Amino acid sequence: MTKTELYHNLVDQLGALLSGERDLLANAANTASLIYHSLPELNWAGFYFLRDDVLVVGPFQGKPACTRIALGKGVCGSAAEQHRTVVVENVHQFPGHIACDGASNSEIVVPLVQDDRLIGVLDLDSPAFGRFDADDQAGLEAVAEVFLRYTDGVYS
Repeated sequence: MTKTELYHNLVDQLGALLSGERDLLANAANTASLIYHSLPELNWAGFYFLRDDVLVVGPFQGKPACTRIALGKGVCGSAAEQHRTVVVENVHQFPGHIACDGASNSEIVVPLVQDDRLIGVLDLDSPAFGRFDADDQAGLEAVAEVFLRYTDGVYS
């Protein structure tokens, strides 16, 4: 199966999984689990949600994570601040990288923007260098679109 086919299947599975549910935390938990168990070479997959101008860890799969990340800091904070996906082949060379798990070597972060408002980010880490590419970016941006389509962005 090609990477494109893998992401098409993931998007279809996610749509079916989230259909009929609007809760942010429930959908984030199921999305993180589906991603983590569907994609190879991951050691972390999950969400950070914006609260009071700080990203706060949400549902995830993997080792314990950093609890709070300031906007503009690390890969997650940069993607959130810029409202664009950030792909990092080697996190050890990313200025200001926040090492939550020393085993992570590459990362991709997709901002979650709903009604022109940042609600958080989808974050994936891998122990492999160069794990994420343009196909992953397109696939995970499609995953994020499905997540946002089925989810109310209120986190309180």
